[in-house]
Amino acid sequence: MKEHKIGIIMNGVTGRMGTNQHLMRSIAEIIKQGGVKINAGETIMPDPILVGRDQNKLQKLCAMSGVSKMTTNLDEALADPYNIIYFDAQTTGRRAEAVRKAVAAGKHIYCEKPIAVDTNEALELYRLCNDAGVKNGVVQDKLWLPGILKLKRLIQQGFFGKILSVRGEFGYWVFEGDSIPAQRPSWNYRKEDDGGIIVDMLCHWRYLLDNVFGKVKSVSCLGATHIPERIDEQGQRYKATADDAAYATFELEGDIIAHFNSSWTVRVRRDDLLTLQVDGTKGSAVAGLRECYIQHYGNTPKPVWNPDIPQSINFYDGWAKVPEQETYENAFKVQWELFLKHVVNNDPFPWDLLAGVKGVQLAEKGLESWSKRCWVDIPEI
Repeated sequence: MKEHKIGIIMNGVTGRMGTNQHLMRSIAEIIKQGGVKINAGETIMPDPILVGRDQNKLQKLCAMSGVSKMTTNLDEALADPYNIIYFDAQTTGRRAEAVRKAVAAGKHIYCEKPIAVDTNEALELYRLCNDAGVKNGVVQDKLWLPGILKLKRLIQQGFFGKILSVRGEFGYWVFEGDSIPAQRPSWNYRKEDDGGIIVDMLCHWRYLLDNVFGKVKSVSCLGATHIPERIDEQGQRYKATADDAAYATFELEGDIIAHFNSSWTVRVRRDDLLTLQVDGTKGSAVAGLRECYIQHYGNTPKPVWNPDIPQSINFYDGWAKVPEQETYENAFKVQWELFLKHVVNNDPFPWDLLAGVKGVQLAEKGLESWSKRCWVDIPEI
């Protein structure tokens, strides 16, 4: 068995997503399973070095994950030719400088999103990678969620007929931090630290809409800061300067209308933290992170509006659960395996930094729409 051992610099993995999704549930699991199988005689084995600013946190992560290498010196890790991939899960404002350094050191680049604080900077990073001839990718994890994969299969099978609309509900109540600790970091709610739900979530909705339903043509977005003050990690009260909710409507190619409510100030009474309802001429579906429910034209009830009597139809009864027809792995792990195959075996990987640029662009246009209180077209990049 031929093993390709790949040195990976993992920067910023002390954060929540970096620790849970990228290190513990992706790279550590890939190592545990014996690497990524290319064919019957070849595997790829990731060999990470953890990079961060807090040595104590790094030591704890090494003990948790079984990874033996760590450093607080990024330049030292970049200087080692053994490390051929640079992965960045830092806060958005720190990302561009580190990626520039990694490209200059000849490393292949894999990043969390948003890949930069604005479209011009994101485009610069993409062009730097192309000019340097290094492979590059951006995390677009929701494309491999079981619920989304079930939706894609329904589209492939023609279940919906012509798709008319997509309605997304995302979010949950993030506690303010005074009596109950907040479950998201405080920088998320400070504009000066690149926080805000528009910047965070419209990047996700861009790749989800583009890849599953149709290219985004224009956006109308209204943001809001519903909770004006919160408590930070040190117990200090601070002013929330970034948006904590966004109400966005998108025009897609194919005359599809999509609307997403994204909020950290909503209490959940739906199937999951993210649900998508897709309505078409022949059928509808509602998908969460894992499950998907469908209603065909022939199962569609015929209600009549009459508020003077109790509703006689149980609208949930006409929906059927899509069975488990495939095996689903962690979405982040799936994309990591694809990127490793791309680096080692040159397998196709269309989710490059240009896809990341498009996500930043939509967030930027969403903010512009909010500021101008108007529809904004999305130009081709």
